[in-house]
Amino acid sequence: MSRARAAIILAAGQGKRMKSETPKMLHQMGGRALVDWSIALARDLACSRTVVVIPPNAPALAERVTSVLGANSTAIQEVPRGTGDAARSAAGVMAGFDGDVVVYFGDTPLIRTETLARMFAAREAGAGVVVLAFYADDPTGYGRIILNSAGEFVKNVEHRDANKDELAVNLCNAGALVADAKTMFSLLAQLRNDNAQQEFYLTDIPGMARAQGMKIGVVEAQEEELLGVNSRAQLADAEAAFQKRAREAAMEAGVTLIDPASVFFSYDTVIEPDVMIEPHVFFGTGVKVGRGATIHAYCHFDRTEIGPKSEIGPFARFRPGSKLAAKVKIGNFVEVKNSNMAEGSKASHLAYIGDTDVGARANIGAGTIVCNYDGFDKYRSTIGEDAFIGSDTALVSPVTIGKGAYTGTGSVITKDVPDGALGVARGRQVNLEGWATKNKEKKLAAKAAKKGGHE
Repeated sequence: MSRARAAIILAAGQGKRMKSETPKMLHQMGGRALVDWSIALARDLACSRTVVVIPPNAPALAERVTSVLGANSTAIQEVPRGTGDAARSAAGVMAGFDGDVVVYFGDTPLIRTETLARMFAAREAGAGVVVLAFYADDPTGYGRIILNSAGEFVKNVEHRDANKDELAVNLCNAGALVADAKTMFSLLAQLRNDNAQQEFYLTDIPGMARAQGMKIGVVEAQEEELLGVNSRAQLADAEAAFQKRAREAAMEAGVTLIDPASVFFSYDTVIEPDVMIEPHVFFGTGVKVGRGATIHAYCHFDRTEIGPKSEIGPFARFRPGSKLAAKVKIGNFVEVKNSNMAEGSKASHLAYIGDTDVGARANIGAGTIVCNYDGFDKYRSTIGEDAFIGSDTALVSPVTIGKGAYTGTGSVITKDVPDGALGVARGRQVNLEGWATKNKEKKLAAKAAKKGGHE
């Protein structure tokens, strides 16, 4: 039976290089705050206890963590004295836990669940301490992990302390560790800060454990997984890596991306097989696209569900709360917000549909606007099945258009239209015979007289 698991997430960095009033850990990648990525990782690992180590005077970050994990989920590193000291700061909150603990950095949001799961597996297989490593294309600046001829851990050596042979090694220490709680906190308590920076380094733990006769496990990760975020440029690099991963996953799952590099996903985007996505499409959070749908170019989605075999865009925008059934058509320059559109309904171009329930097979003409806001409150309207909304209609909510009803082009509808009825609300047309001809003659004569007066 697997042992209980816990996670200590190191998130106490000041993030000064971000040059932002927002704490670094609250900056987003893939539509999700960095701290939420790290917490989700612990959840995916089935950790029964998760503690996030944060800096002092970070109320927004503390509030975010406790809103997700509850009380007693944060520890404060009062003074920035190194990664080992940060991990040690969690000892009080972790008191009484009996199981294995993983320590990792909250600003490395690309670590895969399966990578840390392999670390737990190595621990359960008998390693006293398990260290995460990666092969770097350019190891400059990283601590090296030195193995013997049998592939066993010998030591970790910092770049500035490495000799020529050690500098040639490109197996680097990623910083994450797994050990049972008792061993972890015992070793953390023994850390020394007799170094130039006078800091306590988490990377010293494996060497200390080996010196005490423990077996050290080494688990390898891909270098991309260890991409850290300490600046806006690095945040952009992490975003690019996430998007590449998301695009590859979508195509592997049966989604066609005509120009993958121009399509942007969020962490929770769900695209079912046989969906075709044209270039320049953005998926915000909470979006699901059903099987066989077509998304044309330049569309934007946020907290929206698109039904199977629907056709969307180009240049369509979906705001939160929109839900489309199967075979719905939304054409160019249509905005949908907090609305339900039943199967086969359509708005082919130039419309705003806000806070509206649209029935099956209803047709919404060009230029239609649902006037759902009076400056203070939002109101909801209903368009019945098989209704036909004439072009340039303004529906002043709350209003109901009945089943099979029509609205006349150019109407401002302020009252309900019964089933099967035609609602017309516009001024009566009056033709003044000869007016245009006479007006033209009058204007030309005035213009000529004015010109003659200046000669």
